[in-house]
Amino acid sequence: MNETDVIIIGAGHNGLTCAAYLAMAGLRVHVVERRKVVGGAAVTEEFHPGFRNSVASYTVSLLNPRVIADLKLHQHGLEIVERRAQNFLPSPDGRYLLTGEGRTQASIARLSSRDAEAIGPFSARLEAIADVLRSLVLRAPPNLVAQFGLPAIREAFNALGTANTLRALSLEQQRDLLDLFTRSAGEMLEEIFEADLVKALFGFDAIVGNYASPYAAGSAYVMLHHAFGEVNGKKGVWGHAIGGMGAITQAMARSLKELGTLVEVDCGVREVIVERDRATGVVLEDGRALRARYVAANVNPKLLYTRMVPSGALPEAFLSRIRTWRNGSGTFRMNVALSGLPSFSALPGDGDHLSAGIILAPSLGYMDRAYLDARAQGWSCDPVVELLIPSTLDPTLAPPGQHVASLFCQHVAPDLPDGRSWDDHREEVADLMIATVDRYAPGFAGSVIGRQVLSPLDLERQFGLLGGDIFHGALTLNQLFSARPMLGHADYRSPLKGLYHCGSGSHPGGGVTGAPGHNAAQAILADHRALFG
Repeated sequence: MNETDVIIIGAGHNGLTCAAYLAMAGLRVHVVERRKVVGGAAVTEEFHPGFRNSVASYTVSLLNPRVIADLKLHQHGLEIVERRAQNFLPSPDGRYLLTGEGRTQASIARLSSRDAEAIGPFSARLEAIADVLRSLVLRAPPNLVAQFGLPAIREAFNALGTANTLRALSLEQQRDLLDLFTRSAGEMLEEIFEADLVKALFGFDAIVGNYASPYAAGSAYVMLHHAFGEVNGKKGVWGHAIGGMGAITQAMARSLKELGTLVEVDCGVREVIVERDRATGVVLEDGRALRARYVAANVNPKLLYTRMVPSGALPEAFLSRIRTWRNGSGTFRMNVALSGLPSFSALPGDGDHLSAGIILAPSLGYMDRAYLDARAQGWSCDPVVELLIPSTLDPTLAPPGQHVASLFCQHVAPDLPDGRSWDDHREEVADLMIATVDRYAPGFAGSVIGRQVLSPLDLERQFGLLGGDIFHGALTLNQLFSARPMLGHADYRSPLKGLYHCGSGSHPGGGVTGAPGHNAAQAILADHRALFG
């Protein structure tokens, strides 16, 4: 006896999105969440008395417009505002770059007239490719199947549709696409720009959440991945959800409540029930067994298949490959309560630049050295830090006259060398991150009145982000598109009938997008229609 049609493991944004589409199609859905709050890594919590912030994920752009519309998130209270300036990159020598509508060209021209001429054509090339790839985000990539039959025919049509989409690119754009998938961001940027800060602007997007040098092959794709977004219909823009990232998942939860869907928190899953080579439910950590026709997991694929599915239930060839699924973002995450706004030496005082993504990494060489440091000793001597002060846009997060800041820090080793534990070095590295900001904004350290620190190990413990990996798996060529999470399983279906993966470890990858949840729901509905009409 099935207690419900679908059980969703994990109430992160993709799990909630998947649940909503299934519920809208008339299926009974039960979402179970290990933590005491819905939202996964997209949550807002009080971390110091009177101060709230987005705990892990921290900024909005990649959330798909169709997901926003279909789940009626704006009607359920979601409000997204644009940053007043997009990015601010100060340099120790007093120069800076400030980007955003009406700002970028003039700011670059102060650094390099050649780069000011090059930025338009480069941005247009990137945007043209991003436009075409956006159309592939809400559909499963072509999936390789072993034998001829209806699945093979279905995938042949899927491949044809994908090919037709890519035909919209000119030959030169297809060459650019190949470069972006295979080359390093550093190599490409060095060919186009001369000013360090301009190269760093794009180079940061190539390493954010990516434990790699900007000169690593394939890092150009990570740069492209971050160009897919939009805010309120404006492409390539970044913004803030009023109330923090938890406002997104709370709006999703309200949408599910309206649909009559049960979301149960403080309800971890111990094991997926497998009977006759089919997933038929889950066993919860409290010992309860829940039965369903289908199970969809919004967790890291490695976590799902090596820890939740019973030993022996999966083909050995599949299991041996999923054990090598590469995780590790090199991410160290902090939230700090501030007595006042920082003042940067390169651009003192208040201003729109304090609402921007403030990138403390003045050159590609700086980023490369940070990565090499982390590989050698566990963290960078001069780390890469992106600082956001969301309270400049959202007064609900802090008491009047005070502020909150997010520090998204790269590079740290997911696993420290010599068997050391992050528990023993967390505070030491947190001090280093604050001191790094203080070098660019003297007095910042003295303004910190409270802090929350999340090492890669903390991110794994709290949110199930293995190795602190914010993408549920590295965005490398062998883990993208038809190979995410593995050739033969890019269609959101596992080797077990009735079991699906719906998280960021499936296409199109990481970020708060909702796309994997949307796409997995379509796969489940297609299989349900095939069985029941």
